[in-house]
Amino acid sequence: MGPSNPLGSAPATRGLSARDTGTIVRAARQAKGLTQAELGRCLGYSASQISRYERGIQSLTDVRLLHRFALALAIPPQALGLIPPLPAGRHAEAARSDGATYTSGLNVGTEIQPDGNEDPVRRRELFSHAAGLVGAAALGVPASGRTSGLTDPGRSLESLIYGSATAEPVPLRTLRAGAEQARSWFQTAHYDRLAIGLPGLIAAATATRESASSDERAAASTLLAEAYIVAAGFLVKLNDDAFAWTLADRALQAAQAGNDPLTAADGRRAVATVLRRTGRPARARELLDRAARDIEPGTDAGPDQLSMYGTLLQVAAYTAAVDGNRSAATELVGEARRTATRLGADANHRHTAFGPTNVTLYQVSIAQVLGDNGTAIEHAKTLRPAEIPTAERQGRYWIDVARAFHQWGKPENCYRALLAAERAAPAEVRYRPPVHRITEDLLSADHRSALPGLRAFAGRIGLPGTGT
Repeated sequence: MGPSNPLGSAPATRGLSARDTGTIVRAARQAKGLTQAELGRCLGYSASQISRYERGIQSLTDVRLLHRFALALAIPPQALGLIPPLPAGRHAEAARSDGATYTSGLNVGTEIQPDGNEDPVRRRELFSHAAGLVGAAALGVPASGRTSGLTDPGRSLESLIYGSATAEPVPLRTLRAGAEQARSWFQTAHYDRLAIGLPGLIAAATATRESASSDERAAASTLLAEAYIVAAGFLVKLNDDAFAWTLADRALQAAQAGNDPLTAADGRRAVATVLRRTGRPARARELLDRAARDIEPGTDAGPDQLSMYGTLLQVAAYTAAVDGNRSAATELVGEARRTATRLGADANHRHTAFGPTNVTLYQVSIAQVLGDNGTAIEHAKTLRPAEIPTAERQGRYWIDVARAFHQWGKPENCYRALLAAERAAPAEVRYRPPVHRITEDLLSADHRSALPGLRAFAGRIGLPGTGT
């Protein structure tokens, strides 16, 4: 008979390597402001032993030791692969439910296909979730993973912005880790976690800036701007442009009080995005042009500056396309392409996902919004989705493909692209109103049930009256 405690017999770090586990421990230790020697004294180890654990040189597999690390550093047990205690009457929710056979073998044309290499993707998702639990715990943010249906994900942010919520200040390095985690959640399209975590992050960032010394106030303002930029982007995803405008404006004000010109440029980009979406594309272009001029890279520019500059150019190109200015869109995306060539490779500097692949992704979007659906698909065929750096951008890619096929009157190809988007980034289809509108059109036109599983798909993304 096995031991009564299942933690004693189950693999403690299933899916996590020694390096992954050590990285989580190191992040949690740094978030608490502990040195390796201080943590070692708490656990009865030398600083060098703690270092070996953190670097993955010595594996952290002993369940009792993992529990001691979790307790000492306030790491949620599941972040270290341990089985967390469940409340009475509750069952553990599966990490993902989108691996059913309806997603296998998707094929949009003969050249546009979802990548079939799943293991590294699932491993990245597992590690992202584990790291997210640590980041959330460091700021006292609930990290249960999913809200109840996420029916109104902006409500807690509204309460924070317009209510009287308060928080305690935290060390800048803790705040920086929280901002990085929020960026990661956005780029991996974990919008449910953003809905839970952003209010706590913004509250902590606000309190930290208000209590910061004169030497640290600018840095705290920059980190507050980072939190607001993520929040504004999140509300844009949900089509709440009015609230996104408030958040983007606060992001820009905080960034201008900060000490980082690239964050200030990103704040302008956030405001310009809302201006474009609310019918002011010319004003948005002016703001983007000014932001780009202010950070125009010289011969010695580094990858962060090149990435932010290129991002501003491609957003300006898309904005020009929305305004119907084909020549300006072509010129701006061409300059973005030259900047990407100068950068040299796809990357994710400053959380931009900027590089040659991302410029092509914008060319898909630009052609689609200009009504050049065949051109959009031709651009899309030159990309392998697996080369797109983030899940959020992969989801956007497939949604743009779906939009092009939808406008082109090709419902089967459109539906396959939506399924591919769901596989790449489930939240991109679950919470995006444009996807809901396309799906409603497909349902209305599918009189002969030529799109197998369409009603089930509609139910999964939350369309009313279409439960699975």
